[in-house]
Amino acid sequence: MASQTIQANLVDITGERIYPAEVFISEGKIAFIREISPDQLAASWPGETPPFLLPGFIDSHVHIESSMLVPSEFARIAVLHGTVATVSDPHEIANVCGMKGVEYMIENGNTVPFKFYFGAPSCVPATRFETAGASLDAKEVEALLQKDAVKYLSEMMNFPGVLHKDPEVMEKIEAAHRLGKPVDGHAPGLRGEALQQYIGAGISTDHECFTREEAEEKLSLGMKVLIREGSAARNFEALIDLMHDHADNMMFCSDDKHPDSLVEGHIDQLCARAVAKGIDVFKVLKAACINPALHYGLNTGLLREGDPADCILVKDLQQFKVISTYIDGRLVADKGVSLIARQPVQPINHFHAEPKRISYFQIPYNGETTIPVIEALDGQLITNRLDMAPTVKDGMMVSDQDRDLLKIVVVNRYDHGKPAARAFIKNFGLKNGAIGSSVAHDSHNIVAVGTDDEAICMAVNAVIATQGGISCIVRFKDSSFHHNTLETHLLPLGIAGLMSADDGFNVATKYTAMDHLAKSLGTPLSAPYMTLSFMALLVIPHLKLSDLGIFDGDQFALIQ
Repeated sequence: MASQTIQANLVDITGERIYPAEVFISEGKIAFIREISPDQLAASWPGETPPFLLPGFIDSHVHIESSMLVPSEFARIAVLHGTVATVSDPHEIANVCGMKGVEYMIENGNTVPFKFYFGAPSCVPATRFETAGASLDAKEVEALLQKDAVKYLSEMMNFPGVLHKDPEVMEKIEAAHRLGKPVDGHAPGLRGEALQQYIGAGISTDHECFTREEAEEKLSLGMKVLIREGSAARNFEALIDLMHDHADNMMFCSDDKHPDSLVEGHIDQLCARAVAKGIDVFKVLKAACINPALHYGLNTGLLREGDPADCILVKDLQQFKVISTYIDGRLVADKGVSLIARQPVQPINHFHAEPKRISYFQIPYNGETTIPVIEALDGQLITNRLDMAPTVKDGMMVSDQDRDLLKIVVVNRYDHGKPAARAFIKNFGLKNGAIGSSVAHDSHNIVAVGTDDEAICMAVNAVIATQGGISCIVRFKDSSFHHNTLETHLLPLGIAGLMSADDGFNVATKYTAMDHLAKSLGTPLSAPYMTLSFMALLVIPHLKLSDLGIFDGDQFALIQ
């Protein structure tokens, strides 16, 4: 690799200093840094304002699968926003394909010049109240933790298992500690004595805080708090002011980010928003560039002599518009163009569902005066429980658009002989059709919501036909034939039913079209497919739906 020199305003984050500098890069590392005069710097950027050089951004917790892109395609887009590394939990593909799925992500990530640091999924399956495609026991988790590419034990979602000292759960945590690798947390709403016990088990982070008070308590007990801003779950506004006093113990993450959102921006957006909120720029960059590398022990450069040359040039320290991105001294993005080449992608999957009939989704009415209803909340993973009177037609409980009471179903994708789980949900707002998806955290069965059983059935069958994808069924009036017509739209996700092998930018364009179609059905949700995918996420309160039935997250039990 050829040597090179970069002249810019160097941002020394730990020293809280910005100065003109010349940075010499050799063999992928920073050989030395020399301070220069402002005139020398200006001379190297004639007619332009000299840019700022800082360490690359790190997403401190992300499920790459949620971008619907394989790691190599994710990297091609992320580097445009100055991201050089991710702390990636391959939990989603592990729930579908097990150990082979985790190895698939590592191998694909290694095909491109980007720093993917993976975790060993701690909860596969996430709970015993759903059907996953695979499982990882304590011995398999320890085998993953022994790999150099695996830097930590991924989010311990089974907090009841921690609190009750479940032997399998504790064995996984102890293996991470024995190997000197941190343990990520996942404890939405956990407070008081239970929280102390959870942290006492050696769990060091949490990205599920949705109130300032919850985050403050966790910080006071020594936990690091990740500010999450993804496509559906958005906690930035609630938590960002804590960075004034707790910058050493905070990081930024996206958790789950759809491809259209990734094209728009990544950690760079959060830095700009934080600075606009009045947070000191050095504190912001500490959270974005330094803290994840130190906490997880990443081999990611921090813009010091001897470090890997993982750095970015930005136009200013307000908008953080990225000019160039370097990883190990290699230019991987320049002036809005990704320089990472596409890589061949081999599919991997686990899908055994067969087409369904409309009767499969019907719910007989048995005299219920009220039924439990999931209340979806825009921008949140948590849901509420409502108890509402059902709407009944011809002896069946049905969707009621006038009350925004829609049927939701979850279909087992791993065993075609199982019945569908059926319930009702509020706040999806669809008026004339259905949407479906094989992205359904955490077990990734097929989830669909719609205005009638025919549309729901078509949404599910469209996903089954391609062994994974997201679907949209649009019902419209056909003036030629004077009857309603159902039109099917689909974005196939042939890799584990979670990701596409297509060019990442093309996937983003196709996803944007699907998102617009879903919104044309009347939903007010900002990310309807992302929100739908979390309606089967049992480890987030309060009411969810798995393939086995309605789940109460407070009781941590199936109720129907």
